[in-house]
Amino acid sequence: MVFQNLREFLRYLDRTGQLVRVREPVSVDLEMAEIADRTMKLPGGGPALFFERPVLMDGTESDVPVAINIFGSWRRMAAALGVEDVQEHAQRIAELIKPEVPKGIKGKLAMLPKLFDLTKVPPRPFKGKPPCQQVVLREGEFDLTKLPVLKTWPDDGGPFITLPMVVTSDPETGGQNIGMYRMQVFGPTTTGMHWQQHKGGAGHYRAWKRGPGGRMPVVVAIGGDPATMYTPSAPLPPGIDEYLFGGFLRREPVYTCQAITCDLTIPAQAEIVLEGYVDTDEDLAIEGPFGDHTGFYTLEDPYPVFHVTTVTMREDPVYPATLVGRPPVEDVYLGGATERIFLPLARLTMPEIHDYHMPPEGVFHNLVFVSIKKEYPGHAYKVMHGLWGMGLMSLAKVIVVVDEWIDVRNVQEAWWYALGNIDPQRDVEFTRGPVDDLDHASQIPSFGSKMGIDGTKKWAAEGFARRWPDMIEMTPDVKASVDRIWPLLGIKPVD
Repeated sequence: MVFQNLREFLRYLDRTGQLVRVREPVSVDLEMAEIADRTMKLPGGGPALFFERPVLMDGTESDVPVAINIFGSWRRMAAALGVEDVQEHAQRIAELIKPEVPKGIKGKLAMLPKLFDLTKVPPRPFKGKPPCQQVVLREGEFDLTKLPVLKTWPDDGGPFITLPMVVTSDPETGGQNIGMYRMQVFGPTTTGMHWQQHKGGAGHYRAWKRGPGGRMPVVVAIGGDPATMYTPSAPLPPGIDEYLFGGFLRREPVYTCQAITCDLTIPAQAEIVLEGYVDTDEDLAIEGPFGDHTGFYTLEDPYPVFHVTTVTMREDPVYPATLVGRPPVEDVYLGGATERIFLPLARLTMPEIHDYHMPPEGVFHNLVFVSIKKEYPGHAYKVMHGLWGMGLMSLAKVIVVVDEWIDVRNVQEAWWYALGNIDPQRDVEFTRGPVDDLDHASQIPSFGSKMGIDGTKKWAAEGFARRWPDMIEMTPDVKASVDRIWPLLGIKPVD
């Protein structure tokens, strides 16, 4: 099923019992976040929430409802991306990037539908008046503090927009980037723009500052079809358009329109759009603190200011939000989808990778388990350094490599195997490089050390002279025999 906008997705969640409507007045000042956090920590991620009566920071009630935790389960994440299981998209990518040419006329004909599918997914202009521009508010006609933007943790510097699609362009090529960056609401017409230096938006900001300077056009879309809402969080290779990727996920085009005040394209089905600029000649402003996905506060830091000049929206907009904090929260599923979908791209340059997993406890960049088909001495170290050279994987703080027969998505099994197989002095390697801007433990901001752990079975060719023991495993015939009688034994978990 393909959803054309956020409200279609919400109706589906409501119809299938995956959404709870909260009809009581709830404040956007911490209360809504506490309810969402408790919900997200329920088994399976809890339901999506639809707050019908948000109470603003000034105590007045907003007529713009808030939707949160819409991606917060595997079932909802898959539905948002139009599949039964997000693994289906990984398989589609794997089939597209297979290097071998199909043999024979039948094999070549079998490829035609897949290639034809790609011709249908580039973004297309929306015909008619775009839904996101049903209402147009110019300077003096809007106030950002009247939107139900959440303050999520007590020491936050203020309310933050947490689920935006921030659209910028390269001043030389005109190529667009869409990123998901938190935005602290400073006042009626300004927000912070948390452009971490490793992200696409920051690259465009530096390019504008080096080149034309002055006012850099920026448009922020809030809401849209759920697949497109996901794409800014995905670590796409440079030059891959987020709308094209959204169309690939949807199997049909993302419909776009041009912003009113600048030459940037936006999702036509967005709920709310903020148009404006960042002045590259303006002093940076202090943004933060912010209770982040690391489970700690990101402290105050200077960032660019986004000046909003025009707001457009639907006639009856819904404000989507997410909550980050101590795991597990909604980003477990957003990040988990990325992990599954992009595995084939990692295998493209390192085919020895069997699987990888970034457990929630490691908040994605702190811990990566990798299972490999080990084929030569030192193979684990080749994979570690290969991953540290791959896009945002360069920020990974700890990489643990194990053999291919270990299920890295079973964290207990992966740690058991790795810890049993290492001699710490021999099998742990330290190196240095870029780290996540949010890493509060690095000695220098954005630059620090990384650790690689070789948890694979050691070979004689790696200098291991002792006999390596076999893993304990029951024989297949005994397992099959017990499988047959197990239902008759009456053995069940105890409370």
